[in-house]
Amino acid sequence: MKNRINQLFLDKKENILSVYFTAGYPQLDDTVSIIEKLVASGVDLIEIGMPFSDPVADGPVIQNSSLVSLRNGMSIEKLFDQLIGIRETVSIPLILMGYLNPVIQYGLEAFCRKCAEVGIDGLILPDLPLNEYQENYREVFARYNLHNILLITPQTSDKRLKEIDEASSGFIYMVSSSSTTGAKSSVADFQKDYFERVKAMELTNPRLIGFGISNKETFDNACQYAEGAIIGSAFVKALDGNESLDVKISNFVNQVVKGV
Repeated sequence: MKNRINQLFLDKKENILSVYFTAGYPQLDDTVSIIEKLVASGVDLIEIGMPFSDPVADGPVIQNSSLVSLRNGMSIEKLFDQLIGIRETVSIPLILMGYLNPVIQYGLEAFCRKCAEVGIDGLILPDLPLNEYQENYREVFARYNLHNILLITPQTSDKRLKEIDEASSGFIYMVSSSSTTGAKSSVADFQKDYFERVKAMELTNPRLIGFGISNKETFDNACQYAEGAIIGSAFVKALDGNESLDVKISNFVNQVVKGV
């Protein structure tokens, strides 16, 4: 069976919108509702955050959502329970994003097997070193038809970019800057230099740009240099407030895609 991530990039070549949210936030049982409402709003790909007690790569918005989610009672086991049957209503690619330590504690092969059972297409584990993945985990990921989405930054050398491209499947996650996650208001000149450098390399894998994408302007800017972009902190922040999830999610996606 072709991985849904590969199918997405075959079917759609530009303006791909991926949205990240933290499972179990704002309420423990919101996970499936948020996924289904994002799909209904026209999102192309969803990254489901596994909350962690020490999310060092994340800014304050996602850090706070992780802490709230953990206090709500979220765990990897609980998340898998929530995702049972998700493929009855959701056909777009789903990715789990988090940190390596809880996955290792769960048991990497058991974790990958469970991902395959519930219909997860890929993992983003920013603190999994490339060489460790290649030596110890690549075969396990392949066995369960899971893509390991690798990250690059403005500091990633051309040599390293080629190594990551060779090791990648699905797409490459282009971190827009070396800071933590969080919404930015514009794409800076140094980011454009980085985006153009990577685009000119004509890598094998498609790319999505993340960190700092928050609205139609930054989404459109990012899409000039890659197949699409990822929104995280701005969406998690939009989940606060008194409106229904339906209203908050549809309003947010419409604002990013249509500017309304």
